[in-house]
Amino acid sequence: MISKDLLFALSLLPYLAFLAFFTRSKQAPSLALIGFYFTLIFVGVTISAGIYTKVVYEESLANVDWLHGIAESFLTISNTLIVLGFRQAISHGNYTKLSK
Repeated sequence: MISKDLLFALSLLPYLAFLAFFTRSKQAPSLALIGFYFTLIFVGVTISAGIYTKVVYEESLANVDWLHGIAESFLTISNTLIVLGFRQAISHGNYTKLSK
């Protein structure tokens, strides 16, 4: 059976491939692309916070509300950047570029 840690690590590969493809396409709205990369920061913060909570509190991250909230705020920031990036592209008439 595959461990959850290995499965998590393997799940990053398709996301990294998506980022590489999206970046090379030169069709991604800049702010949205930043948001997609910021998602990797969210992953790093969440992993670090999860390790910290295990060591210090002997709990999972989900059980330490203040730290879980901080980690989740990075996801909120990345999602906001993605939405604002696509919104900006659409409002500037770049939506045809997105559909090709």
